[in-house]
Amino acid sequence: MTRDWRTPLEILLLGAIWGSSFLFMRIAAPHFGPLPLVEVRVMLGALLLSPFLWRARKQLDAAHWRRLAIVGVLNSAIPFSLFAWGAERAPAGIGAIANSMTVLFTALIAFAFYREHIGLRRGIALVAGFAGVVILASGRTAGDNIMLAAIAGTLASFCYGIAVNLTKRKLGDLQPVVGVAGTLSCSALMLAPLAVASWPTDPVPASSWLAAIALGVVCTGFAYFLFFRLIQRISATRAATCNYLIPVFGVGWAWLLLGETPTPTMLVSGALILGSVIFSQREPARRA
Repeated sequence: MTRDWRTPLEILLLGAIWGSSFLFMRIAAPHFGPLPLVEVRVMLGALLLSPFLWRARKQLDAAHWRRLAIVGVLNSAIPFSLFAWGAERAPAGIGAIANSMTVLFTALIAFAFYREHIGLRRGIALVAGFAGVVILASGRTAGDNIMLAAIAGTLASFCYGIAVNLTKRKLGDLQPVVGVAGTLSCSALMLAPLAVASWPTDPVPASSWLAAIALGVVCTGFAYFLFFRLIQRISATRAATCNYLIPVFGVGWAWLLLGETPTPTMLVSGALILGSVIFSQREPARRA
């Protein structure tokens, strides 16, 4: 039987794409501002995935749209804005590292609100992950304190954790790609007035426009399509391993293309957070 080479390649590609989103935000956010940049991103992502939403339109009722709007706020509007805000103030790697906390926050929210068992392994991982965030927030880059950017990234990951739990329990009757298309569409509509009100008065450079378009088309629309196609072929758990690669690529792209050399603080905190996430996902050894 021929080994399926597509799976590791697509997981690697997803890690590279989602890792590059922090690079693109770092380029575009200073010229767009957080809200206009996020509006461009979610609007383009929603347009790319709109055929899936259109085909499922008869399945959606008013209750679905209310849930899509709530999840859209928590899964797109708020976290994308927080990451973009942080990208104005700190290296791209900061947001990429903080993003790793999503897996741990998902487990914490499930434990706190839905009484899911968290276990000793995940409890230890949560403590280690939060210690990594403290180390990350205490660091300095080029003389500037990056605490606020690290906190913004951590809050964004917390929002993701809530959104994952709500999606699982409130949108489980929808195809995942339909749910994403719907949440992006709701986010685009809700953010539009704020984005227009804060639209930059100075011309936005072409490089920032290209970065914003890449964020919407590649890092949002195409990446979500690829992710859910991957889930259909393997499983959600295996597909989610691409998240382990996001901080690696996020720091790597910024280093390679922006010259943002990772500091010892970033490396230590990144290793601690990513290690805690991997540790929390490992199955405990079974006794014979």
